[in-house]
Amino acid sequence: MTVSKCDCESVKLAAECLLKGGVAVLPTDTVYGFSGAVDVPGRKRFYSDDRIRAIKGRSESKPLIELIASPKDIYLYTDVKIPQAVMSKWPGALTVIVPVKKDVPLFCDTPCVAFRCPGDEWIRKVIELCGCPVYSTSVNRSGSPVLDTISAIKDEFGSEADLIVEDGDKKGCLPSTLVRINGEKIEVLRQGSVTV
Repeated sequence: MTVSKCDCESVKLAAECLLKGGVAVLPTDTVYGFSGAVDVPGRKRFYSDDRIRAIKGRSESKPLIELIASPKDIYLYTDVKIPQAVMSKWPGALTVIVPVKKDVPLFCDTPCVAFRCPGDEWIRKVIELCGCPVYSTSVNRSGSPVLDTISAIKDEFGSEADLIVEDGDKKGCLPSTLVRINGEKIEVLRQGSVTV
């Protein structure tokens, strides 16, 4: 199924798809992403991370970014104090890797999770309606270039994604900047569209 981001029902349709355990291709503040609902304690298991990895051919050892609806939501998942230099860039295209609390489920081989509060209000509304973080990882097969046009995404993944939300082509869009928080130190792992 394909729907335009401009459709007044698009937020609801996207959230419904994710909460059924579906995998959707959603626009973000950077590139299009494969998205799925993140499992949280006390709720049913969605298994969307498994489906996303299968579609992409992505290793279980590589974690998926988790999008959150509000900057303060990161403290639901980590006890690490996020420096103001980082928090001031949210919402925005900045991804932060932090160790998570002991009760946060992990679905890869690391005690850390990468979080982003995206600058796009539409995707934040989807996350808020889901009531949990939402996975996001670039739309491509692992090792292949990121797909940045709707036509290429439909051709390659139209039969595998449960929903595609169209928001035009994303040619030339930079990925998010990726940083790791080590105490007071901010380590830049990938420079993207945001400078810290």
